[in-house]
Amino acid sequence: MPYIALFVHESYAKLAKTDPMIAAHVSADFKEIVARSRHSLKLFEDTKRGIDGQLDYFRDEILATHTEHFTGNTPRLFRFLETDLGLFSYATRLISTTHAANFHLGLSPRDTLAMTGQEMRAFSQQYGRYFGWLGAQIPAEGGGTFFSQIDPRQMGRIGDDVRSAEYYSRGFDGPGSQDLNALLTVFRCMANFVNAVIPSPDANGKYDYTEFKIRFLTLYQVLGSLQILRLDERYSLTPRSTRVLQEILDTSAAQTIMDRSAKPFRNTLMHYNLDSRIDLSKVDLNDPVFGLAPVYFPSCKDLANLNELVEQVLASTTEAMDEWARPGGST
Repeated sequence: MPYIALFVHESYAKLAKTDPMIAAHVSADFKEIVARSRHSLKLFEDTKRGIDGQLDYFRDEILATHTEHFTGNTPRLFRFLETDLGLFSYATRLISTTHAANFHLGLSPRDTLAMTGQEMRAFSQQYGRYFGWLGAQIPAEGGGTFFSQIDPRQMGRIGDDVRSAEYYSRGFDGPGSQDLNALLTVFRCMANFVNAVIPSPDANGKYDYTEFKIRFLTLYQVLGSLQILRLDERYSLTPRSTRVLQEILDTSAAQTIMDRSAKPFRNTLMHYNLDSRIDLSKVDLNDPVFGLAPVYFPSCKDLANLNELVEQVLASTTEAMDEWARPGGST
């Protein structure tokens, strides 16, 4: 959902200037929801919330609302059976939770839980109508998207629903950091989703701009947020957490992805704008990422090389985060 919101948010910003008739179809309420959903991608790089604000929002809004809604509803004798967190997997990897989904939706937790099925459908249809106005079709022209390659047999739930307070007290930074563990679970879901669900290259061996964009931006935001956490001296992490962050962030491959000189590449993918300092003679509009891979990543001669780098870092990051999430893991 946050990437669909990103596509709407950034394209609308340009359409409002170039084609106001299409832009007029988007309601003010929908624009606000889209902006919040898109903003959720920033994680700890959110300049309005930062680490403190994100932890407060997750604890006071998402956790509190879901716990209030799903627990305390049965006779006291049976309340030990109540749960408030659902876990969802693809190919046995955790890719989402009910809390993570609400975090990225752009709707307040109370509004989300109060919506009927018809209201949720109407909300989702606003995205479809917007893309329809832009000319999108079903099925998509030019072959199947990554959605068509998803194997329903690989989708499922990880056991029964659980109590969030118990789940977040295990793994990651330990029982004293439940709020942080909740956000780290979101990071883990995001990384696992793009690693397990979104192919690059596609089934035909071709690179798709949208698929690469989603994978790169997810990896970039997760790594950047983990780096912000590590550098913030207000958060005293356990030795285990410190070791995992070192394992994830201090590899040469991860440092290449996160090098400051490559930030304009991230900005181009996020905002659809070329950096004003770019040498236009090096831009290739026929290339999936406009020929920018070797410009910002000199060690990569083309997109295929950059994709290999992204694959390598995604694999090591997801493996480390899965292990970090296990109570008493070896890492």
